Amino acid sequence: MAKLLMGKEVSARIKNELREETEKLKARGINPGLAVIIVGEDPASQVYVRNKERACEECGIYSEKYALPEETTQEELLRLIDELNHKECISGILVQLPVPKHIDEKTVIEAIDPKKDVDAFHPVNVGKIMVGNYDFVPCTPAGVMELIKESGVDVSGKECVVVGRSNIVGKPQAMLLLHQNGTVTICHSRTKDLAEKTKRADILVAAVGIPNFIKGDMIKEGAVVIDVGINRMPDKKLCGDVEFETAEKVAGAITPVPGGVGPMTVAMLMKNTVRAAMVNKSR
Repeated sequence: MAKLLMGKEVSARIKNELREETEKLKARGINPGLAVIIVGEDPASQVYVRNKERACEECGIYSEKYALPEETTQEELLRLIDELNHKECISGILVQLPVPKHIDEKTVIEAIDPKKDVDAFHPVNVGKIMVGNYDFVPCTPAGVMELIKESGVDVSGKECVVVGRSNIVGKPQAMLLLHQNGTVTICHSRTKDLAEKTKRADILVAAVGIPNFIKGDMIKEGAVVIDVGINRMPDKKLCGDVEFETAEKVAGAITPVPGGVGPMTVAMLMKNTVRAAMVNKSR
């Protein structure tokens, strides 16, 4: 039976470490602060924002929440971001995505000061990840790396397959594995002979956004399987991109959904916020 990689437990440990680190920083006059902006009433986004507020409390991080109505204009949102870019008590800014359709996501991301971009979506931070000289890493890929470490498997020299090519997960995930000397293949829903590629993987990261897409017979015996997907089924139950029941019989270690990667994403956001406070202090 596969080892379960419980993100809930690992994230709790990281948040405890961050609380101690935050207390030490405050003693030096460095106060991490996170501003979260949410536009509209998307229920899933509201849950995510509540989780982030709670995590800030747990880590001793100052937080501000800006809940803006759906009809907020792009100009109004950009004005708020500009204010927060210059606000000293705020070290990290996060705009909860998706934003309403009348607002251009790309413009919003590019308006955030790269040194306060704790989501690491700004082109400057994306470029830094490419060359391996970064301050922040996107929160989900960073969380995945922590869970791989938890599995006890060393990435160096391993065959790593990432299924999914999004800017938020797939592409940065591949770069992080590469920086740790993994041999990386990026696949996606249109890859031919996908099972032949995934079966070679010592470390398999599924982030394709299709429920139960990766079956047990597509996984190498003993592989580390990280399921980034979170999909709500017609019966309201959550499932990942990996068919857990068949996969756990083959994998050496695997993340459940929910309770795997999800909690790690929030913990790594807290880590980026603390890091941002130190980066901004040294400006």
